[in-house]
Amino acid sequence: MSEITLAIIDRSQFFRNGLCQNLSAQQDLRLIDCDPDSEPLQFIDANSVGIVLLDIDYPMSKGLELCKEITRHYPNTRVIILSPYFCEEELFEALKTGAAAYIDKRTTTEDLVRVIRRVNHGEYHINDSVIANPAIADRVIRQFQEIASMGLVKKKVAAPLTHREIQILSCIANGGTNKQVAHMLGISEQTIKNHVSAILRKLNANDRAHAVALAICNQWVAVDEK
Repeated sequence: MSEITLAIIDRSQFFRNGLCQNLSAQQDLRLIDCDPDSEPLQFIDANSVGIVLLDIDYPMSKGLELCKEITRHYPNTRVIILSPYFCEEELFEALKTGAAAYIDKRTTTEDLVRVIRRVNHGEYHINDSVIANPAIADRVIRQFQEIASMGLVKKKVAAPLTHREIQILSCIANGGTNKQVAHMLGISEQTIKNHVSAILRKLNANDRAHAVALAICNQWVAVDEK
């Protein structure tokens, strides 16, 4: 199993120390404590950080701004945003920064490790959080519809989608979860996940919302009016 280099950027030294202690038993995780008063971008570059665990309030409520900077300058570095409590507005803003995950600090060590490993494999756990919140999912889709209608989404198509992939993307665009799409199409949920991974790769999309925006822009799918 390859080693995952993690940087912990959090305003609380007590929390950073506790997180390091809780994750130290995981042999595939290499944790580095990053002082929030240092230059985090330089730190990420110098230590070849793969995943950043970032306090949303890093410090002075600037975690979302830092996330944007990290995803812009280091596209291969994934960011997991940590929040003291779950908030729909924060989830929506975190999605727009390109964060790979948005999780409550009160989550268990086991769940955090699971998210870290999923993110390390290129998954966007934040999509699951969005899909689980219909109001946020609807808001995301409608925002991308507006962006697409204004011609602000740039095509970055690497390969054409198959008919099945377009079917799946259309279902996702209309709010379907993996389980719901699998039921509608009569295939397994794992097959849906495999297709979604292929769609993101072909479209060079960061996440499902980005893929939907590209699909709407190119008129491959339509979103039902509600």
